[in-house]
Amino acid sequence: MLSSGAYDFVDIMTKAADASWLREEVISNNIANVDTPNFKRKDVAFSTYLSAALNEGDEKNLRQRIKNFKEDSVEPLVYTDHRNLSYRLDGNNVDIDTENVELASEQIKYNGLIESISKEFSMLKNAMQTR
Repeated sequence: MLSSGAYDFVDIMTKAADASWLREEVISNNIANVDTPNFKRKDVAFSTYLSAALNEGDEKNLRQRIKNFKEDSVEPLVYTDHRNLSYRLDGNNVDIDTENVELASEQIKYNGLIESISKEFSMLKNAMQTR
């Protein structure tokens, strides 16, 4: 089977959308545990890993770096955030206002990724229909 590379960019955006969805779930869990004593907020690291994976290598051509991107090479990492020491007496470090802002921001990012993926498929569909 010939590889046209038509889906390379879609693969990257899909991986980013999956990580964004995971981050929404983690933030929602933080919000749900806002009143749980000694709960420490969690977050997801992904964008820096993706950026590093796309920027590694000697190639200066972004298309070639996208084509060489290995989907399995970058995975989102859920981690516990101990940097924000608790200012609360119960040991919980979740700030509900910050979590709500982060959730809204992540939802916008996710919707943008899904819309971009949809547009990529629309362009591919149009290219296939053009004769």
